Amino acid sequence: MRKDILNHEIKVGGWIQIGSPVSGEILAKAGFDWIAIDLEHTEIELKDFTNIMRGISRYNVFPMARVCKNSTISIRKCLDCGAKGIIVPLINTKAEAESAVRACKFPPDGVRGFAFARANEWGVGFDEYAKTANDEIVVMIMIETKEAVENIEEIVSVEGVDGVFIGHYDLSGSYGVPGETEHTYITEAKDKVLRACKKYNKVIGQHIVLPTEENVKIAVESGYTFLALGIDTVFISAGAKTALNMVKRCETKVTVGGNQWQTYL
Repeated sequence: MRKDILNHEIKVGGWIQIGSPVSGEILAKAGFDWIAIDLEHTEIELKDFTNIMRGISRYNVFPMARVCKNSTISIRKCLDCGAKGIIVPLINTKAEAESAVRACKFPPDGVRGFAFARANEWGVGFDEYAKTANDEIVVMIMIETKEAVENIEEIVSVEGVDGVFIGHYDLSGSYGVPGETEHTYITEAKDKVLRACKKYNKVIGQHIVLPTEENVKIAVESGYTFLALGIDTVFISAGAKTALNMVKRCETKVTVGGNQWQTYL
């Protein structure tokens, strides 16, 4: 998968906020190329993460973790539990990007610790995993602040950073226009990030929380190739609203025995 991503092939992912393997199984079965489990903005803990990983392991889907912070131990634990890609939040400087890469790589390229773990089948596949992991783990860093945008060229120049993932909502807050993800400030910031990624041949991705044909088309035409569409929580909410609105459109009133009843057909 990493090779395909680095070749700028379009890869579409799902996003999990519900700490249950059921969400993972449903999204994996739907056919997403990759699935990110969000440990930053949710109540998902490491055990939940690992159980979701077990749930999706029988599907041909690339498992990723959006870790809770740029921490060597946080990253290491997710990798040891089987994540094949890491999305690191709130990268603002070159030094922070370098730290994230080091945490994802075994020595001599980084500081990731060697151990028997789920990722190497509890030691059965230790030698092969230790030999290949540095070339197969995807390292995506999140650009979510004005500071990060100002430092973008230094950040994407870091060797081992495979790509950049824009956090629209945090970015809008950083620029003083929270939630206004189409504000001029944000579109100009994204354009600057996009230009830097193209200059350094880095993959660029974004999370389209409310996907439509139009906004997905615009993203792809702009050069985004690593796309997350929706969230498990959003899919449930949208599906429920669609069903209820359909029923309400069918609402009618009937009279039975002199009494008027409101029914749904």
